[in-house]
Amino acid sequence: MCYPTPQELGLAARALADEHPGTVRLRQAGTSRAGRPLWVLSVAATGSAPRRAGRDVLVVAGAHANEPVGGATVLALARRLLRDPAPRAGCGWHFLLCADPDGADLHRTPRPYSLLDYHRNFFRPPGPEQPEWAPSLLPPDRLPPETLALTALIDELRPVLQVSLHATDLGGTWVQLTRDIPGLAEPFAKSAAELRIPVENGASDAAGWPSPGPGIFVIPQPGGEAAGAFHPEDTRLSTWYHAHRYAGSTAIVEVPMWASDLVDDPTPHPDPRRALRMLAERLTSDAALVAAVRGGGGTRADPLPYGDPAAAPLLRAVDWTLALIPRVAAEWTTAAPAEATAAYIASIDAFGRRLSLRAAAMLLRVLRTQGHPAAPGLDRLVTGWCEDFAARFGARWVPVATQVEHQSRTVLAAYDRLVAADRSA
Repeated sequence: MCYPTPQELGLAARALADEHPGTVRLRQAGTSRAGRPLWVLSVAATGSAPRRAGRDVLVVAGAHANEPVGGATVLALARRLLRDPAPRAGCGWHFLLCADPDGADLHRTPRPYSLLDYHRNFFRPPGPEQPEWAPSLLPPDRLPPETLALTALIDELRPVLQVSLHATDLGGTWVQLTRDIPGLAEPFAKSAAELRIPVENGASDAAGWPSPGPGIFVIPQPGGEAAGAFHPEDTRLSTWYHAHRYAGSTAIVEVPMWASDLVDDPTPHPDPRRALRMLAERLTSDAALVAAVRGGGGTRADPLPYGDPAAAPLLRAVDWTLALIPRVAAEWTTAAPAEATAAYIASIDAFGRRLSLRAAAMLLRVLRTQGHPAAPGLDRLVTGWCEDFAARFGARWVPVATQVEHQSRTVLAAYDRLVAADRSA
């Protein structure tokens, strides 16, 4: 099983709609910046009783270009709902097949065989160009069309539950919630255990957040002390919170491509402050190596410009990532906890490695295309970092079908528990 491209998703969704007329509908919800269609696949509610407003579910795939599993998951979920229509009782299900088809076209990993293979054609746009995050970083008059299409879809559907499907390159699985969903921790943990996916119980971008169970994190209220360096202060302007206008909730489901048991180790770390200081120093040093190449590295007079349309998206992403790193490193050293688990330090370690590695990988794509003399040296650096990353964390591949199954189970469990909580309220 491979990760489908946006084009393949559209064809498969069209075939599903043709097979089930009257039950399955495919429509275009908008257009990307480059003119690509934003497709929504809908599976109709069952039952003769009138549907209640605000009972729909919206599942968003492909919000991050480098996390392609969501597309496969939404197709699997749609087929599952057709086989077992129980979750469709009075509830329509809607799937945004790919929220960022332009980004997905730049990141190509249909079947990565190693972390190096995954990074050879890596792309992740800067925060302001990511459909879900753009509202938290840009004024309303500068929002990209993908964001406008997504928020319009939420306004139309008023979903009781929005689920955003994400993935991490190496680590474990976890769920972020804009509101707690009581009882989700149990089926989530059961699924992860059955599928041999470690639960990331110290996720770096959820540090200090309320956690009703291993791997389940509730985003803190505005003004909390746990904002951290990984989210802007105005996170609640993101599309994750747009469903709150209609009393809905959002779940962000993360699943790893490569698993590591290090992120599932609950034992106390002996010296987290020293460990974080060392990780911050390494991150700063690694970023400086990439920045030196980005700035010319003594091989050319000027930094690589944005003038080349093919290179510009990659270079903007490189520069945004390099600009983020000093803030992250400072957070690790100034707000280091006196106590932390080994899993938390491992998650921080992985986060730092991937930041500098991603910047280097995207810059390497530009250098290779241009035949730049610095390309061979940067290639060796990217290769070494990928090998070290995999070795340090004992990376083991999680089959795509397993990733899809865990995400599907978690989505259905979140809906089931949310509905149960509503009934008991």
